Amino acid sequence: MNSFGDTFVFTSFGESHSAAVGGVLDGVPAGIRINLDLIRANLDRRAGRNQTANSKQQTSAMGVSPRALRENDEVEWLSGLLDGVTLGTPIAFLIRNRNARPEDYEAFRHSFRHAHADSTYEAKYGIRDWRGGGRASARETAARVVAGSVAQQLLANKGITIKAELIQVGDETRPEYFNELINSYRAEGDSIGGIIRCEVNGLPSGLGEPIFDKLQAHLAYAILSINACKGFDYGSGFEGVCQPGSIANQHSGGILGGITDGTTLSFRCVFKPTPSTPKAFAQMRNDITANGKIVNGKIANRSDACVAVRAVPVVEAMTALVLANFSDIRLRP
Repeated sequence: MNSFGDTFVFTSFGESHSAAVGGVLDGVPAGIRINLDLIRANLDRRAGRNQTANSKQQTSAMGVSPRALRENDEVEWLSGLLDGVTLGTPIAFLIRNRNARPEDYEAFRHSFRHAHADSTYEAKYGIRDWRGGGRASARETAARVVAGSVAQQLLANKGITIKAELIQVGDETRPEYFNELINSYRAEGDSIGGIIRCEVNGLPSGLGEPIFDKLQAHLAYAILSINACKGFDYGSGFEGVCQPGSIANQHSGGILGGITDGTTLSFRCVFKPTPSTPKAFAQMRNDITANGKIVNGKIANRSDACVAVRAVPVVEAMTALVLANFSDIRLRP
């Protein structure tokens, strides 16, 4: 499925190396002034352009993909807005792929990348877009950030704020060492995973429905749809099994029985290490066709050393899209 939500519906389109990625957002109320600068800022965060003010250092900052830094991610608004104000009609937008280089993936026209969706897409559809993974590429998340930024502004008008942050890289929990650690993996031609925490403030109590419509179930469904996300927990989470009940029961994460209790909603999600690395490619190069693009014995690589870095605004976006689908919030004065 390429659509998310039932009353506040987001549909995305496009592939990593197609002409553009984009989306249609339906169900947005009329009369909301959209801060386009905020959307621009969130796209810059997704691209990693907020990591340093020195453009010469951006490529190495937090191991960000060179392509992400070079895509300008300019949003073209096709419908639904007039002078920055929503019309209540579907909001359609696109982001053109300016820095697509499908030739970097020529080696995989007839072979599969390990730990990617190449083989499963071909098994399901009988055809696949070998140019960087097509729909399975994280490039698709740019459209999610645009749609989620609109949803965030709707929620902000209701006093609801969403903030996510990277809290762990590998075993390291001190943010001041994240950059050094990530770049050490990049220098070795490898990658590392990370954990993101997200908090939502201003939610009313009573949000969520028993039994199969619990709020945490909606959030898990949305967050686990993000590329490379491997796990979700909230409140005391997985660590709660190692704690006595007298301690674990103090950390509900803002949800009890699938329903918000009016306190801060808190959850975490974990992202795996990027599987496309020079080290991984070097190990599998004997399986690549003779026509593959080899650079110094390695396949040309444009991936992140730690994908969790750029996933932070995507987590915020998907959280906003979940919450915007609750009529309790949309109708809140």
